[in-house]
Amino acid sequence: MATRFAIGEIPVDVVLKDIKNIHLSVYPPAGRVRISAPSGMNIDTIRVYAISRLGWIKKQQQKLRAQERETPREYLNRESHYVWGKRYLLKIIEREAPSVVSLHHSSILLQLRTDSTREKKQLVLDEWYRKQLKLAIPDLIALWEKRIGVIVNEFGIKKMKTKWGTCNPEARRIWVNLELAKKPKECLEYIVVHEMVHILERHHNDRFVALMDTFIPQWRSRRDDLNRLPVKHEDWVY
Repeated sequence: MATRFAIGEIPVDVVLKDIKNIHLSVYPPAGRVRISAPSGMNIDTIRVYAISRLGWIKKQQQKLRAQERETPREYLNRESHYVWGKRYLLKIIEREAPSVVSLHHSSILLQLRTDSTREKKQLVLDEWYRKQLKLAIPDLIALWEKRIGVIVNEFGIKKMKTKWGTCNPEARRIWVNLELAKKPKECLEYIVVHEMVHILERHHNDRFVALMDTFIPQWRSRRDDLNRLPVKHEDWVY
């Protein structure tokens, strides 16, 4: 069941479902607020909870609205694209052969068939980004499995609009956002460690913070670097 109430001028969408705990999320780009709550929870209790988190909500909304966003990509010659935090200029070569992506000095070379659509160019480049992550992530997992003392059974890569990564602690499975192939490798490492620590501690509580401080003391600066970087342009549909 879904409903909505307001805290001052801030609308809050509420979804009641079969879960044990209440979850609060603030979504980009404008800071839409959504609460998922157990189906039997009273709406007044949820409202009190939201009011208690009002300061955090406003802080998250301010951060989201201030974050720079990329202009929509058209996949044209000399358009800027990023790989591991470095800027490259796109160079398109049309040829009747299978698609290939490669890096050359300050250019990212996209070779594909004549008259390929913008969607096809995006698909080819996205798959290349996916391959870069698939090459980089296993070494990071192997390194941090030893340091953290956990085992990751599986990892995956997918497009995510609101998160850089997720973890299923029971399955010991982590997912990372495809966009991380465009960010510095230190940011990817931070997200991998973050999600692996969730295998030890599901919630973002004091224990989680203490574990992060132990394993990767510089995690806050990496998080801030990641949040300062421009994020992908999206046509957000709720």
